[in-house]
Amino acid sequence: MRTLTCAAAIALAGILLPGALAAHAFLQQADPAVGATVSKAPVAVTLRFSQDLEPAFSKLRVEDADGKLVESGGVRAEGEMLSVPLPPLPPGRYHVYWRAVSVDGHATQGDFTFTVAP
Repeated sequence: MRTLTCAAAIALAGILLPGALAAHAFLQQADPAVGATVSKAPVAVTLRFSQDLEPAFSKLRVEDADGKLVESGGVRAEGEMLSVPLPPLPPGRYHVYWRAVSVDGHATQGDFTFTVAP
């Protein structure tokens, strides 16, 4: 009976508070794309999320295969977008790490790689 009561309470919360259950900024699109191999080195990494971001707490970092930071600084969070400019990148594999904090304070984080072809 107790399990049924808990399940009913969770279902009711989902109906009455749909915004509270979906109040996280999830990655919607990445440029370069997640796992992509690109023929031309990108000049920036740009991420689009499902909600507006809190600029003070959202982070973006790009490293080369050796773990060396390669972005040229200046991470920008504007609306749903998070981006960082890149210097000219040689061919190789790059790792993108991000942390997105939505304006309502919920945080998500993740990482992915992309490759610049020779």
